[in-house]
Amino acid sequence: MADSRNGDTYVIDVMKFISRTRALYAHWNEHIADLWGSADALAVATHPATNDLRYLKSSALHIWLLGYEFSDTIMVFTSNQIHFLCSKKIATLLEVVKQPAHDELGIDVVMHAKAKGDDGNGQMDAVLRAIRDGKESQVVGHIAREAPEGKLLEKWTERLTNAKFQFVDITAGLSDLFAGKDGTEIINVKKAAYLASSVMKNVVVPKLEKVIDEERDVTHSLLMRHTEKAILDPTKAGVKLKPECVDICYPPIFQSGGKFDLKPSAVSNDDLLAYDPGSIIICGVGARYNSYCSNVARTYLVDATNLQNKAYEVLLKAHEAAINAMRPGRKLSSVYQAALSVVEKEAPELVDKLTKSAGTGIGLEFRESGLNINARNDKVLRPQMAFNVSLGFQNMECESKKKPFSLFLADTVIVKEDEDPEILTGKCSKLVTDVSYDKEEKPRKKARRTSGPESYFINRTSLRSYNNNHGVSKDELGMRKQHQAELARRKNEETVRRLAGDGSSGSTAKTSTDSVAYKNVDDVPQPRDVMMIQVDQKKEAVLLPIYGGMVPFHVSTIRRVSNQQDSIRIIFSVPGTTLKNQGAIYLKEVSFRPKDSKRSSEVVQAIKTLTRQVKARESERMERGTLVNQEKLQLAGNKFRPLRLSGLWIRPQFSGRKRVPGALEAHANGFRYSTTRPNERVDVLFANVKHAFLQPAEKEMLTILHFHLHNHIMVGNKKTKDVQFYVEVMDAVQSLGGGGRRSSSSSAYDPDEIHEEQRERDRKNKINVDFNHFATRVSALECEQPLRELGFSGVTDKARVFIVPTSSCLVMLTEAPFLVVSLSEVEIVNLERVVFGYTSFDMAIVFKDFKKDVLKINAIDTSSLEGIKKWLDAIDIKYYESKANLMWRPILKRITDDPQGFIDDGGWEFLNLERSDSEPEESDQGYEPPDAEDESESESEDEDSESESEDQEEEEEDY
Repeated sequence: MADSRNGDTYVIDVMKFISRTRALYAHWNEHIADLWGSADALAVATHPATNDLRYLKSSALHIWLLGYEFSDTIMVFTSNQIHFLCSKKIATLLEVVKQPAHDELGIDVVMHAKAKGDDGNGQMDAVLRAIRDGKESQVVGHIAREAPEGKLLEKWTERLTNAKFQFVDITAGLSDLFAGKDGTEIINVKKAAYLASSVMKNVVVPKLEKVIDEERDVTHSLLMRHTEKAILDPTKAGVKLKPECVDICYPPIFQSGGKFDLKPSAVSNDDLLAYDPGSIIICGVGARYNSYCSNVARTYLVDATNLQNKAYEVLLKAHEAAINAMRPGRKLSSVYQAALSVVEKEAPELVDKLTKSAGTGIGLEFRESGLNINARNDKVLRPQMAFNVSLGFQNMECESKKKPFSLFLADTVIVKEDEDPEILTGKCSKLVTDVSYDKEEKPRKKARRTSGPESYFINRTSLRSYNNNHGVSKDELGMRKQHQAELARRKNEETVRRLAGDGSSGSTAKTSTDSVAYKNVDDVPQPRDVMMIQVDQKKEAVLLPIYGGMVPFHVSTIRRVSNQQDSIRIIFSVPGTTLKNQGAIYLKEVSFRPKDSKRSSEVVQAIKTLTRQVKARESERMERGTLVNQEKLQLAGNKFRPLRLSGLWIRPQFSGRKRVPGALEAHANGFRYSTTRPNERVDVLFANVKHAFLQPAEKEMLTILHFHLHNHIMVGNKKTKDVQFYVEVMDAVQSLGGGGRRSSSSSAYDPDEIHEEQRERDRKNKINVDFNHFATRVSALECEQPLRELGFSGVTDKARVFIVPTSSCLVMLTEAPFLVVSLSEVEIVNLERVVFGYTSFDMAIVFKDFKKDVLKINAIDTSSLEGIKKWLDAIDIKYYESKANLMWRPILKRITDDPQGFIDDGGWEFLNLERSDSEPEESDQGYEPPDAEDESESESEDEDSESESEDQEEEEEDY
């Protein structure tokens, strides 16, 4: 359900309301004393100014608890009712949750609507009576640190206090309840982390490089303001996120010159950035997206001493150990102990310098105090929890300097169910080679600095290569090689765990039923001519004259029919060697030579037409039989106008008559696309959308809104997982003479043509704005936009297309068949036919599900090779190179048949050309993918190929 108020749209997510409320009551009913006390009711209230629920001590009960946004509203949860005290307009909006809450939870939603200008005293009396429930004393859970704002909330707080209830603080319980994030929250955290790491990588690092390279005098506070502007304007960091959704998590932190504060409350002072030999620079960037926080911090070393280098290497190992220890079921204290154990083993003298905490939980609050990672916290990790893992050494004395120094690292991490923890800010490298500043060998002219040491600059290995899109230095190749080696190690471990845990083997046999044309002999029609083949369209049967009688065959038993040399040849579908009925007789092929050649052509054509009709019907029936049952679309109703986007075309297209455009509407739990024809309607539910894309018209002629779904739906009579709605932004322009636009110099300044071009530009811009406005206002979905600057051309089906990455996918949305590859489902990428002198190469994408066919993108221009490698490395996907195309089906079959042998032989490293070249003895004994399949498999494939070619010939013949 949607409502327009002051230009904003509020969409009530009923399913989120139900799931959140169910979780709330499940925890409440456990009666855990240290979390809930023994509360008989829970009382919370919303913020009147910012339209969100009052923040808790640990940000547990933000407005996303209920999945919608309302201001100045009081909510009370009792054992079997939920009371809302609000305005009449909000009460009307909330009506949509009444029935689902009663059906799913057995809970009654009670509205107490107050008129405009009413102080709400009467409604408060009703709510207080519901809390008391006839008892003299009740225990009410509340948020202890919640301060009332506004007349209604101040009045409510006063009435609640004077009611003489017993109060218990539920802050810690709610914090624990909502520590695990749902899908939408995880996306928000990921986007916030992507923004933070992009600002660090694309803004902070180049700025430091320039300052040190030119020896400028820049204060920490100036760098802080420069970075803060980049966060608030994501385009400055090369990030396509909505500016209205982003914010800073804290003012960016820059520290150097011996003054270091590793507390989250640290600030950037007005001192100059110090980059003398032995200097340490600590940078911290925190960003929010839709109020969800992220954090990344890095330490940069300028001509580091031996002690600084050693300390940083130990800190890096301890930080990685803490991240790797974040597994479901483990205690937070064990995470800190993992980091402490590394320091005790590698550098015992630095134990007292280690920070007493390794970070905290992160979400709507930057620091979830109840989820502090220290030696005393015994709370247990759960999947989908987000953490800011931060670790450092503080107040260390340099051997050659009197100034103390500190080191600090921080990353935003997600705890996964059966996988390694996901480092969301990993694109900003923290390897020693990437953060070390080297002394420049040649003396250079100083820029602004009038005194001080000789010039130092950031090594090309670390920072300058981030923005180098042309050419690759040896240092950068070394960095990438090191990163890819680490990815290979992690990928092999992940693959083994996944294969070991996959207990599904074998395949379920398909069942089929025999097609029967006539149930009884008496139903067979009397032949008009016993010597001619007859086609019964109604019963879908072909009657053949055999030994003077008519023998019926259902058309589905016929595999192919052809008219060759004045004879009709019919080939039947025959079972293999294992017959269903051992005593049955199967007819494989018959030939007839009719007297009338014209009659034979009509018979053949009639059989082919009937065969196509039956196959199409059975195909549609089978496709519909595999569809997953989905909930019904909940319409907005007559009182509230849903969001609407008109004049759209849909792909796949509806079959049949001439196409007409339709409109897309956003309702309570999904979209509905419909045209003026009653049978042309498609519902797309929010819960079924796996990826949503908005591709504005830039170099294409289409503005596209594309949904990639979890489960198939039917569009007309087509089964699909991709539904696309688009508008052609530019019409074909024809002159009165029938020709196109004039291109002569005389028409270059033709006012009519200039006006026409301007009109087309205005039309394109308006369509792009309308699509973007529609996608932005539907808060239930977050649309990704393709990053054209990272795109490349290749062949996925038959034609050459332009393929572009998004934040989580690799897509091609302009032409059908569409391409949508979820990067989270990719196992590895193999770049094939990478040979010096070749003008193109191929890309093979191997999925984590080895039952899926390997996706091949062919004929990619060699000029895109280096950019693709950089992109794959940046998103932590392991890639390999080979000089020839590989046969992937037998390779994946061998891996699934013997996963342990696969890992014992080095895992995916059999694809590593450098390894095979440098270690020929080992590679000869290692894992070798077969070059050919078994003889039986080859024979069966040959038979299939032969049958396919015959069918193809037949289709061409029909055409």
